[in-house]
Amino acid sequence: MQTTEMNDRPGELFDPHADFDQWDRSRPHRHQPAAICVLTMRLNDSIPASVIEVWHRQRIDFLRRAGIAIERDWKEGYRELSPAMQRRFDQTFSRQREALLDECRGECQLGNPTAANEVVCSLRKFHADRYWLGDFVIMPNHVHCLVAFRTTEIAKTQPGGWMRYSARRINRLVGRKGVLWFPEPFDHLVRSAEQLLYLRKYIYENPMKAGLKEGSFVYHRSNGRF
Repeated sequence: MQTTEMNDRPGELFDPHADFDQWDRSRPHRHQPAAICVLTMRLNDSIPASVIEVWHRQRIDFLRRAGIAIERDWKEGYRELSPAMQRRFDQTFSRQREALLDECRGECQLGNPTAANEVVCSLRKFHADRYWLGDFVIMPNHVHCLVAFRTTEIAKTQPGGWMRYSARRINRLVGRKGVLWFPEPFDHLVRSAEQLLYLRKYIYENPMKAGLKEGSFVYHRSNGRF
C-alpha cells in the first residue's frame, strides 16, 4: 500500500450552533471556515443513470414516509427534516452510493497509476494555501479525501478545479476524450472526533473492502489531525 506523510495544519470540527454557509446545487452543501469535511469525487460513468433515477424515487419515498409532501424536488423536503432525520437520510443514501462505487463500475480510469498520480498532484497543489488536505484514497472510479477549506468560496470552487485540471491531464496522457468526472462531488462536514476517526479508518480500509490489488489504488495518510 502506497503511503505518503504530509505536514497538515489541523482543521476544526463542524459546530452546528455556529454560523455556517449553505448552498444548493443538485444537493445541499455546507461550509464553515476551516471545518473538516469528507469529500467524494466520482468518475462520470461510475453510477448508471438508471440507478440514479431509482435512488431519486427512494429519496422521495423516504421524505413521504417522514410526513413531508413532495413531488420531484427532494431537496426542498430535505430542508424540512429535523437535524436527526437529515443525518439518517444522509447515512441511508451515502451507504448506497459507497457500496455501488466499490463495485468499480465504468472504465475505472483511476486504476491506471499514471492517471491516479495526476489526481494526487491536483489534490496537493494548493495544500496549506487554499486548504488543508488530510487522508485520502484514490480508488479506480472515485476519490475520498478529508479536507478543510479556508473559505466558502474556496469550498465551492476548489473541487471543480481539481477535477478540471486532472481531467485535462488524464485525457491527454491516456488518449481519451469526453467528460471524465461527475460534476458535483458529495461532501459532509465532520461533527465529532469519533466520526473523524471512523472516516480515517474507512478511507484506509476502502481498498481492502473493495478487494483491490496493490497498484490499482493510492492511499495517502496525513501525519496531522486529519
